[in-house]
Amino acid sequence: MAAIPEAPVEALARDGALYAAQYGVTLVEAMRRLRLQQESVAAVDALALAHADRLAGIFIEHVPDYRVVLLLTGIPPIPDERIAIADLTLTVEYRTGAPATRAAVLAALSTRAGDIRAAMSYPPGMGANPRSGMLVVVVRSGEIASEGAAALATRLGAIAGVPVEIRSAAGVDSNSAIEGGSRLLGSNAGEKRRFLCTSGFVVTDGARTAITTAAHCPDEMRHIDATGGATPLRMIGAWGARYQDVQIHEPLDPAPPLEPLFRADAVDGHPRRLTSWRNRASTRVGDYVCHRGERTGYSCAEVEFVDYVPPGDLCAGACDPVWVAVKGPTCRGGDSGGPVFSGTVAFGIVKGSSYTTDGTCRRYYYMSTDYLPAGWTLLH
Repeated sequence: MAAIPEAPVEALARDGALYAAQYGVTLVEAMRRLRLQQESVAAVDALALAHADRLAGIFIEHVPDYRVVLLLTGIPPIPDERIAIADLTLTVEYRTGAPATRAAVLAALSTRAGDIRAAMSYPPGMGANPRSGMLVVVVRSGEIASEGAAALATRLGAIAGVPVEIRSAAGVDSNSAIEGGSRLLGSNAGEKRRFLCTSGFVVTDGARTAITTAAHCPDEMRHIDATGGATPLRMIGAWGARYQDVQIHEPLDPAPPLEPLFRADAVDGHPRRLTSWRNRASTRVGDYVCHRGERTGYSCAEVEFVDYVPPGDLCAGACDPVWVAVKGPTCRGGDSGGPVFSGTVAFGIVKGSSYTTDGTCRRYYYMSTDYLPAGWTLLH
């Protein structure tokens, strides 16, 4: 008998338990905050539009209490406000004095990233920091040692045309080597070695249902269900350059159609039924999101960047500034392709990870479901 999917409130409670433990609040308060995160999207989008000419960033703070912060350029202050959303109240704080608008930093990422890459011995990671209103450049520690962080920030800022802050990236970045959140095993043609990946979400093109994973996973895959049963898959297509890292597979026997289910936690055996999705444009730094990976299991953490450029050439060349990065410490090879979600809402599909020199996960990054290939949408 198939496992009964969790109700949305049960899924929220499970995520809420991790939130409560991380931030030292009650489960009731944790669930209130996660509800507020989901239900305040339209209100925060409206605030971003209203302050677009001064907007340097939007982010969420969880300590000492839950609030949305808008960082603005210029000096004139704006009073904080409290917005009623259904039976909830959202606190909004305005901070001023940012050195550049978000639009200016994103323009620098779009037009000057190639020049910044060329100015470094190894292509750095980059992202817009909504907490400072600056362009973050993540470089190897040797670059800082040889030039100094301040001098390097000044040099790269002259290239970018916006203020730059430098962060060290000692370690390595790499791609993280039927229902979503399940084990996928596969091999490349001509190789005996087997590779482990994680399935993402169920998708449809209107005629077929299929499952996603990462494009850098093997083309020949088998889906392993919760009972250990294996289903051979046929790859429909793969998209793995610039802003995408996704493969789509269907069972060799496509009947019956797949259901919109994914697993958050393989331990309890209960899948979740997808109800909606979050666009990248409405994802905020500080959003509390969860992911499921075959190597690391089920974990949740805060979004760190929403306009991230992974370092190196992990996107069949340079990556576009559209990847969403989530703070560690839970990621590992084998999590590739896994679902990123909050409750029963889809956020994206895991691409890769950044590690410190001792192998600790610094952050992982995912492809927003905005960038599913043309003609394919999430089944929900």
